[in-house]
Amino acid sequence: MVHRPRAPRRLGVAVMAALTIGTVNAAALAADCATLPSPIYGIGGSAPRPLFARLGQALSQATPPETFIYQAPGACHGPNYVIAGTRITGTASYWDAAGVEQTCDLPLTGANVDVGVANTFADNCPGIDALPQNVGDFQGPVNPFVFIVPKASSQTTISAAAAYFVYGFGETGQAQPWVDESQIIKRDPNSAAAIIIALAIGVPVERLKGVDALTNPNTVLLVSGSPAPERAIGFVSGEVAEANASVINVLAYQHSDQSCGYWPSSTATGFDKRNVRDGHYPLWGALHFFTRLGSNGAPTNPAAARLIGYFTGALPPPSGVDVPAITIAAGSIPSCAMRVQRDRDVGPLASFAPEDPCGCYFERVATGATTCQACTDSSECPDSAPACRRGYCEDY
Repeated sequence: MVHRPRAPRRLGVAVMAALTIGTVNAAALAADCATLPSPIYGIGGSAPRPLFARLGQALSQATPPETFIYQAPGACHGPNYVIAGTRITGTASYWDAAGVEQTCDLPLTGANVDVGVANTFADNCPGIDALPQNVGDFQGPVNPFVFIVPKASSQTTISAAAAYFVYGFGETGQAQPWVDESQIIKRDPNSAAAIIIALAIGVPVERLKGVDALTNPNTVLLVSGSPAPERAIGFVSGEVAEANASVINVLAYQHSDQSCGYWPSSTATGFDKRNVRDGHYPLWGALHFFTRLGSNGAPTNPAAARLIGYFTGALPPPSGVDVPAITIAAGSIPSCAMRVQRDRDVGPLASFAPEDPCGCYFERVATGATTCQACTDSSECPDSAPACRRGYCEDY
């Protein structure tokens, strides 16, 4: 009996030693970020991670290869780090040529941020009234934000008024069935998802009720795994919702000036994003890339210029990297497929005519089908859609 208590202590020491050795070995095997091919360092929100996973894989496979290295503590960290010149430290994610997310160690003194990334305008972020003149905002693809519920929930739609009471008052809001604050999932004020949802429903972002999930993927986990599925609700980016469609449902959303609710696409489970692209679905934001500018208004950082140029079309991507196709496959909308635009989040819509429209190509890649006529040259296109672009006859 004297010796029995000691056995667990010896075992505990042995296990702890093994774990310590394993941790040390894992840390020793982690890649050095600075030694990866042509690293591009970014920081920002978790919403675009599905897009960056596909982009990172494509860049890793390119000739010559490039590596996108990313931390995702929240959208508003993107512009704030660029404005303050803050370095990123610790570890970061990157995606290898097989598309597998890997982790690398940043320098002990940190790495300079090439691009800050957010699905929101910088002036919506805490501590930022306006961007300084030496920081640029370059807009990329559009991503919807959606309210989600567990697969087992019977709920199919939510109005702005209902969401106001859910996220503005929680248990006292009496917006059945979402009255249990332990099952109302939110994000903090640095989250683009929280900012856009808060703007849409008229609740200050810092006063949203519920449990902070910290990231888009964690929101999915908390909502889908809720012990009370009828009372659970959250919001995430459209990219993340599509990637987790097997465990959550997207609610149709009725804005304050609408007579009915809309999904981002023409159906609840569709991928055409038609209601986002034509302005019926209001919960969306463009992906913003923030970086330092020179006196000529161009990015001073070559790595930032490359990444931004791939999305804006200012620079050709590496051979074999099709940025619009990658964007569509990830669940986002390249700007060439949009027909509306905004100059502020959840602000008034204006008609938009992209220079090189790709609506037909978007529908073909996103859904596998399009009613547009295929073509190899504009001479094959009808008068109603006279321009052959990316293999399909567009309106102009």
